[in-house]
Amino acid sequence: MPQEPQIPESAQGPRATPAAGRTAQTPRPVPGPRSAATPRPGHPGPGPARPAPPAQRPHPAPPVPAAPRPAGRTLPRERAAAQLQLVPVPSDGAVDAADEAVDLLLDSGRAPGDILVLTTGDQHPWAAHELSFGETAYWAQQASGDDVFFAHAANADQCAPRPVVVVAVDGGTDESTARALGAARKHAGALLIVCGDPKKVDSLLGAGV
Repeated sequence: MPQEPQIPESAQGPRATPAAGRTAQTPRPVPGPRSAATPRPGHPGPGPARPAPPAQRPHPAPPVPAAPRPAGRTLPRERAAAQLQLVPVPSDGAVDAADEAVDLLLDSGRAPGDILVLTTGDQHPWAAHELSFGETAYWAQQASGDDVFFAHAANADQCAPRPVVVVAVDGGTDESTARALGAARKHAGALLIVCGDPKKVDSLLGAGV
C-alpha cells in the first residue's frame, strides 16, 4: 500500500489552539547573569554611600588643680659668676699688664665706665695723682661712672660693682691679696682679669672666695 504523506505539526489545526477554559501559560524568564545596575530584592540600588556616624570623642578629664604654693618671700636669682682671665706676670709687672688689659678692653668697644682697676700693693699712679686733689673729688669720679676708675683693693667696698674688674697683684700679704681677689669677684659683673704670679694667684683664689 502506498504511504500516506506526513503532515507537519504547524499544520495540525486543532492542536494549535488551546483547549476551551484553559489559560495559556506565560513563558518563564530564563535566568542569566545579573548586571551591577540591577539591585537585589530587598537591597537598595547603587547610590551615594550613607555617611558613617561620627566617632564618639572621649571626654577630656577635668584639670587637676595645682597645689597652692606656700606663702613666703621670693628668693632672688643668683647672679652668674664672672668669667676669669689670668695674665701671668711677675708682681713688678702687674700694674703695666693691668694698663695694657684696660687698653685692649677700650679698643674692643668696652665703655670706660664699665672698668674698675684694683691694686693689691701700691696705689695705681692715676689714683695717687687724683687723691692729691682730695678724697672728695676722687670718689666723686667713682660715683659718676664716666671713666675707668683706679682704687686700692683695701677700698674695694667703697667702689660700685662694674661689668669688668682688673686686679693687679703688685704686692701685699697673702691674706690681703686673698681678700682683694674675693672682693674683685663680687664686684665683677661679667669679666674678672687678674694680673700676677700664676702660682700665687691660683693658691689665693680659693681662699678669697
